[in-house]
Amino acid sequence: MKKGILVLLLVLLSAGFSFAAGSAEKEVSSEPVVLRLAETHGADYPTTQGDYEFARLVEERTNGRIKIEVYPGSQLGEERAVIEQVQFGAIDFTRVSISPLAAFAPDFNALQMPYLYRSPAHMWEVLNSPIGDEFLDSLEPSGFVGLSWFDSGARSFYNSVRPIKTVADLAGLKIRVQESALMVGLVEALGAVATPMPFGEVYSAIQTGVIDGAENNWPSYYSTSHYEVAGFYTLDEHTRVPEITIASKMSMDKLSAEDQKIIKQAAKDSMAFQIAAWAAYEKVAEDAVIANGNEIYRLPDNSEFQAAMQPLYDALSADLQKVVEKVRSVGK
Repeated sequence: MKKGILVLLLVLLSAGFSFAAGSAEKEVSSEPVVLRLAETHGADYPTTQGDYEFARLVEERTNGRIKIEVYPGSQLGEERAVIEQVQFGAIDFTRVSISPLAAFAPDFNALQMPYLYRSPAHMWEVLNSPIGDEFLDSLEPSGFVGLSWFDSGARSFYNSVRPIKTVADLAGLKIRVQESALMVGLVEALGAVATPMPFGEVYSAIQTGVIDGAENNWPSYYSTSHYEVAGFYTLDEHTRVPEITIASKMSMDKLSAEDQKIIKQAAKDSMAFQIAAWAAYEKVAEDAVIANGNEIYRLPDNSEFQAAMQPLYDALSADLQKVVEKVRSVGK
């Protein structure tokens, strides 16, 4: 009898050890959570490099429990379609321009106003302040979690006719703009003729005289070869609009509070990497354009240009004017 009981105990103990070992093995071999990040730019573009750094930090800090797969080159769709999919949890993350997000959080319109910042340092001081966090948080009611900001440089004017050193030099020039009421208003306030057209048509339009110029940042001016047909580039830096990384609130809510915290901090920590990558990318473009012999003019003071924008600021709603004042007060 005693022998039978002993055998039974040994069997039960053996089964218990086997169950524990099996459970441990299952825990170790469990599959990681795989999340997707949509990116419109190519794999070598600075924002995409920032995406990869974000993904690397998340995987490292979760010990591989969470992996973020980056899909560059619009593999998961164009920007507007991707934003909708992120909103409903079909895509977990994306990096986008802030412009389309103004439809969900109107205060983002203030960040696109011309000559808003005193300097690049002022912009980063704003975005890294509680005001920047307020902008990120304002997306949550629409189903997004604002994570971090990326650099995309400043837009300036280039043309094929003459150097632009004063507002008067823009008079009558036909300048291509994005299909945006703000950009049309900006160019017209400076006395030029705003000409909306698809970006891909700009080179031939300048070459054939349909337009005289356009406006964009250093990398775009160079990579599109617009510098070949528009030899005058004036660094007035009329708009400095940051990029933003957002997450689906539905996707984030499925994760533990600890993992959400890790993801948010990793996004913040990827910013320095992306900003440095952008600066290096910009320097390559600048050096190449200067080596080509283009005439580059750096505005010593943009106060004349800024004064011409007053009608655009006056047209803002009272709420947006308050946001503008908050931004401009930072660092004063």
